[in-house]
Amino acid sequence: MSSKRFKQANRAKGDAWYHGTMTKNLTVRLDDQLAADMEAVARAEGLSINETIKQALRESIDKRRQDPEFKSRLRRIIEEDRELLERLAE
Repeated sequence: MSSKRFKQANRAKGDAWYHGTMTKNLTVRLDDQLAADMEAVARAEGLSINETIKQALRESIDKRRQDPEFKSRLRRIIEEDRELLERLAE
């Protein structure tokens, strides 16, 4: 299936696409202080609140990708999932 037809089929199912990329909408509950801090950062950086949150998430993920302990935990989870999936496939 072509990329265009794939996107059209998924749109028909209700999946969200934005600039050719699938998007996921999330609801995040922030306490008043964190929300105010985030709004201040967004204004100071000249970014939307949405972009500020996405940037913070990217930075957090990038930081974790450099953390050996985090990577070790991921490997353990991958192995646990592999074992579970293999049992289910039997």
